Amino acid sequence: MTLTADAHVHSEWSWDAGSDPASAGAMNRICERAVRIGLPAIVFTEHLDFEDAWKVDAGDIGEHGQRYVDDEGYVRLPPFDVDGYLAAIDRCRHDFPELRILTGVEFGQPHIWDARAASLLRSGVIDRVNGSLHMLSFTDGDRSEPTTLYRHLPADQVMWEYLAEIPRMVGGSDSFAVFTHIDYAVRSWPVFTAGPFDPGRFEEGFRGAMRAIAESGRALEMNTRRLWPWIPRWWAEEGGQEVSFGSDAHDAGSVAANFPEAMAMVESFGFTPGRRPEDFWMR
Repeated sequence: MTLTADAHVHSEWSWDAGSDPASAGAMNRICERAVRIGLPAIVFTEHLDFEDAWKVDAGDIGEHGQRYVDDEGYVRLPPFDVDGYLAAIDRCRHDFPELRILTGVEFGQPHIWDARAASLLRSGVIDRVNGSLHMLSFTDGDRSEPTTLYRHLPADQVMWEYLAEIPRMVGGSDSFAVFTHIDYAVRSWPVFTAGPFDPGRFEEGFRGAMRAIAESGRALEMNTRRLWPWIPRWWAEEGGQEVSFGSDAHDAGSVAANFPEAMAMVESFGFTPGRRPEDFWMR
């Protein structure tokens, strides 16, 4: 089976993949891995975050981001180094001519920060914009990720609020082409206090979010960290026409993880590859 493009990959130019000095040169190692496994194309979608600060509890952000947490528990990120990133892309394109390398960003909360990103996204240097919803409003104007919110609010409330925010994000921004990891809030679901995650309990919310994405003409990412067959099935049933594939890799070893299985799963729901490996799969 010929692999499709991995359209969601992070290198040392993403704040949550580049805090360890050992990550220097990660983009190069990722390209080496891509060539070795026969990946025809890759999109380096580095984090584009404009949150001035968001609140975390101790241990929520992991070692990779702890250096960005201030004494009051707020995450304060450095700006995305666009010039350094583009220079690294050019070097890799030169060093790996057999691999199609595209530029990209994973734009967090675009419905809130579109104006701040407009100059970069209109410049023409970014090939793919993935839109992601990582955090929600919390208390006193703070924003937090589900990992933190689950410590303070009932799990069901966090999940329903996350799903309700997706249509607002879709309706509030025209800057992204793909909605990424719709199961983001599931990743940190508190199994020990709320029990195993049951998607059927939230089916109405997921379907409503998918309808909003589909009606906007955007693609839904099949994030391969976890293969949930209910995602492509509900997406197809709610009118979704396009999908992309993303490993959400933050290291070379995770590039294109689970892709053969994900591709077979999506194909079973009527999606077929595009002409180029980076093209969306369509129904």
